[in-house]
Amino acid sequence: MGKASRRKHGATADQSSRQARVEPAPFVARPFEGLPNETDWVAMREILPAATATVRFAEGKAPEGAAGEVTVATVLPLAWPGLHRADGSVFIGTQSGSASGDASRDLAVSLLAAASAEQGTPVAAVPQATAETPRLQDLLDTTADFDVTVHEGFDFWVGESELDAEGKASLERANESIVPTTKMSSVPSAYWVRIGERSHIRLVLPEDEDVATDALARLHSAGDSGLGEGTRLLGAFRACGLLVPVWDLDPEKEAADYEDALAAFAKRYAAAVGSKEPLTADERRARSGLLSRQVTLR
Repeated sequence: MGKASRRKHGATADQSSRQARVEPAPFVARPFEGLPNETDWVAMREILPAATATVRFAEGKAPEGAAGEVTVATVLPLAWPGLHRADGSVFIGTQSGSASGDASRDLAVSLLAAASAEQGTPVAAVPQATAETPRLQDLLDTTADFDVTVHEGFDFWVGESELDAEGKASLERANESIVPTTKMSSVPSAYWVRIGERSHIRLVLPEDEDVATDALARLHSAGDSGLGEGTRLLGAFRACGLLVPVWDLDPEKEAADYEDALAAFAKRYAAAVGSKEPLTADERRARSGLLSRQVTLR
């Protein structure tokens, strides 16, 4: 082979190699945008200890022979990404599995693996998502509701199955680690939690981070960011492209005691979101204070 032919052959091989190379999953700031109840997907991924919701495949998207419905859980045993139980039910865990730049693709990998696994088989590991991996938005019926159920423990792992002594001990250890959590009813994606002797409410806001931060700054500057006497806005963290404010509460009160105050806050917040006025100097200072206390999850 002459030099010219070798150069041409080498160039062709390099081009084929580049074409065969799989691109990594692109970063998506709001991975669950476009799914029903985006805010609860974020809550399941980031803040809830033990919770489930049911989803179903869009028509023609389920693997051959797979069940049409899947249970989305916060955590599965041994942090498995997925599980195909002996009774045929399929589970995926939102807080486990691989982590690319797109949580939707990560969970889609787990979803397809669990649905395709043999009954009675856990999915202990899944491949890394790539740019070619479908997203949840591509696989799921987005007309179906996404309703979260908060559990007191992880008994949903086993259903009606009998556990051996080791399994029972493992389940008991997991249940002992649960942070008591209550889903609030007055506002979507708001959760009351008790951590030690303190209690808090975490609320996943549906607007983009910057819009939500400006609205909170307006309220905080006006002294309207609390949930009543004995409460204060601790700050907010960013999760999956959304903002999650956290309030410190009166530890003597329960979740139900804050339903009215939370509903009133939601109205004030909506008005602040709708404001078109530039932030005042005091509001900008409040915004800077909120930003200085923010952290980002994933």
